[in-house]
Amino acid sequence: MNQHTRQDPRHQYPGTEHQERREQEHPGTDRDMTPRPDHGEHTYEGSGRLTDAVAVVTGADSGIGRAVTIAYAREGADVVLSYLPEEQADAEQSAEHVRAAGRRAVLVPGDLRTEEACRELVTRAVEEFGRIDVLVDNAGYQMSQPEGLLGITTEQFDRVFKTNLYSMFWLCKAAVPHMPPGGCVIATTSIQAYQPSPHLMDYAATKAGIVNLTKSLAEDLADKGLRVNAVAPGPIWTPLIPATMPPEALESFGGDTPLGRAGQPAEVAPAYVFFASQESSYITGEVLGVTGGRPLS
Repeated sequence: MNQHTRQDPRHQYPGTEHQERREQEHPGTDRDMTPRPDHGEHTYEGSGRLTDAVAVVTGADSGIGRAVTIAYAREGADVVLSYLPEEQADAEQSAEHVRAAGRRAVLVPGDLRTEEACRELVTRAVEEFGRIDVLVDNAGYQMSQPEGLLGITTEQFDRVFKTNLYSMFWLCKAAVPHMPPGGCVIATTSIQAYQPSPHLMDYAATKAGIVNLTKSLAEDLADKGLRVNAVAPGPIWTPLIPATMPPEALESFGGDTPLGRAGQPAEVAPAYVFFASQESSYITGEVLGVTGGRPLS
């Protein structure tokens, strides 16, 4: 399927309207998903929009992170891949796509729930390339709690906030001194920031915080020539879904969108390319929704 072929978006991925009810242990793996997600492995065609850029992508092993990694490499960027140590096998597959595009891939495992790990990731990127042009803050954690508030433990609340929100703060603080003018930060928020689900209230709160932090950072860093934007995915078929949601929710996942299906990681990656490229040079502090038609309101 060529990415430039015009198609009916409701039926772009025939046979994927229903996902198999197969739970996984967090963080989940791409190879155990049915159907397998599309990361653009066979479809994304670059056009030199990120030639010789240095990009750091967190959560790069699978899902949206892998799709962004593939797209960036095919657009000409070298990529530093950040991921949890237990996701090494998936991260290696992402790195293979980078190398196949003729670009350098640097793998940096680590748990970004600590400031030290965030600083180490930035240090490694600077040691390898001397700078960071694009920082994609994409690593995230969620765990559905059908009981809502009473089902969320302090340990879960702390994990969600450290993974999703603290890491963005720590990474930006460490990376900004090494980002030349023209560089950009791209965060991953969610439709949950605007339409929070009670069973994901801690996750939704962090995603709302990311929207707010994106806007304030955009103003704060403009005088350094840096732009800060965010992408807000809707229901996207990634390993995080079967690893963190009950099986009864999987079969109809994404079916409540106007387009009637879940999105694929390959359909989200172009938004990250747009924000990283010079085409968006006059855009900062914005959030771009990739939601299958559900409004960000």
